[in-house]
Amino acid sequence: MNTPNKLTVARIIATPVFMATMLINFPYHYLVSLILFVAASLTDMLDGKIARKNNLVTSFGKFLDPLADKMLTTAAFLGFLSIYSFENFSLYGWQITAIVFIVMFREFMIASLRLVTVSSGGEVVAANMWGKAKTVSQMLGLVFALFCYTLTADFGITAIKGVCDIIIMVIFWISAILCIISGIIYLNHCKGYINSSK
Repeated sequence: MNTPNKLTVARIIATPVFMATMLINFPYHYLVSLILFVAASLTDMLDGKIARKNNLVTSFGKFLDPLADKMLTTAAFLGFLSIYSFENFSLYGWQITAIVFIVMFREFMIASLRLVTVSSGGEVVAANMWGKAKTVSQMLGLVFALFCYTLTADFGITAIKGVCDIIIMVIFWISAILCIISGIIYLNHCKGYINSSK
């Protein structure tokens, strides 16, 4: 296994550890989850750069890399779904529920399409510009959200919580819209496999 793929596997392994630190209440647990999430997100940037620079791009990597991204971001969104559902469901809970539904619906659909294209003898379709924009927006939004919770919950700076929650929701909705756009583009790219009689 080459270095980029090792970094991708490391991101997958880090995901349940990150989610545990996000949801288990211990001193400065949001700070720990923020550090883990940032570190895991950086592996996403590094593995692609290393693979392209050293000509180490593989079908395994093209399939596993976006899957690792989906695992990490979905875990974080599920964590915030749990947090907002308990904190203030009437104000933000329905929004995060809708956002998580959009994200998971899109990710399951794309993962299924990837399996269809591969099993049909087609290419392993790598992430396009819109897919990458979606992932970057998700990761930046989640980093900001974790940073806000580090300040408000871990360090007790509660005065900024209301403003932070509004900004978090705006960023999450932007990422949800990018999910929809990138999903439609991916569907269009794979329509030949969808309409195939094989």
